[in-house]
Amino acid sequence: MFMMKTSWLVAAMIMLVSCQSVSGDTGNIKAAVTAPTERPLIILVHGGAGSARPGGMPAKDEAAYRAALGYALETGYQVLAKGGTSLDAVQAAIVTMEDNPLFNAGKGAVFTAEGRNELDSSIMDGRDRNAGAVAGVTVIKNPIRAARAVMDQSPHVMMARDGAEAFAKEKGLDIVPPSYFFTQKRWDQLLRARARAKAKAALPPNSHFGTVGAVALDRDGHIAAGTSTGGMTFKRFGRIGDSPIIGAGTYASDTSCAVSATGWGEFFIRGTAARDICARVQWTGANIQEAADTVLADLENMGGTGGVLALAPDGNYAFSFTTQLMFRGVRTKADNHVYIYDDEGQ
Repeated sequence: MFMMKTSWLVAAMIMLVSCQSVSGDTGNIKAAVTAPTERPLIILVHGGAGSARPGGMPAKDEAAYRAALGYALETGYQVLAKGGTSLDAVQAAIVTMEDNPLFNAGKGAVFTAEGRNELDSSIMDGRDRNAGAVAGVTVIKNPIRAARAVMDQSPHVMMARDGAEAFAKEKGLDIVPPSYFFTQKRWDQLLRARARAKAKAALPPNSHFGTVGAVALDRDGHIAAGTSTGGMTFKRFGRIGDSPIIGAGTYASDTSCAVSATGWGEFFIRGTAARDICARVQWTGANIQEAADTVLADLENMGGTGGVLALAPDGNYAFSFTTQLMFRGVRTKADNHVYIYDDEGQ
């Protein structure tokens, strides 16, 4: 028994001397202990994709977009910095864009062929792949909040139209009259689309785009994604795109990545784009940029264009798009940038 205690004591003294030697300071053994690595806090946002070259939009409009994206980033990042979850950060960032008529989501939603605003949204938690979505709603001020409520306060993943609106009212979410979503800019776009349809002319490519979204990584290493949209100008027959569809326009899993997409939704649905990106990361070992670029190229070969935000749990992220511009930005502790055109941020 004595020999065992002595051995233990000798071992302890050896360990103490070793720690002092490593630290280089016999009076500060704690210096030999490696401090835990600080997890990165990251949020990415997008405000849609489309076609325009630098200088192709009025300077004041470009400045307004950059300011709005910057505000969304900062809003979401402050949630993360204060210890909030990636889900909370994603929601907070998207709410700012839903409240801004610049974007085709919430207040700035485009009109259907019948002159209505029908909004879609989804959100997904990378921790357990829980998700919520709403589609075709017309009186919910912030569809991303409704999607979150579906995820958190119901056993379902997606609710649509009258049912989603009844659920939102029951949960105390902000309800507004349909007129709240009217903006002259979007109404004029509808009138032009109606004129084109009457003349049997094709709609311009940008009629398919304008969705907003965000992905984030929090201090606990969890990722999340969210997407919100007013859909496509002049859409008919209750058309629903990829934004509220888990695996198409939105996806998040801590085992792979988080994705929010914008573009021609029919192709993102057919290609299960968001899930495909994450599957490539998870199963083939592709890095996040390679995976996003490969999937976007595949969609382009199918005839669809658009873009994605993609974020891995290790902090690597990607912007990928096949259009001339994508309103996008990133905020980390060391990086805070907003980009619009395809030659920015290279």
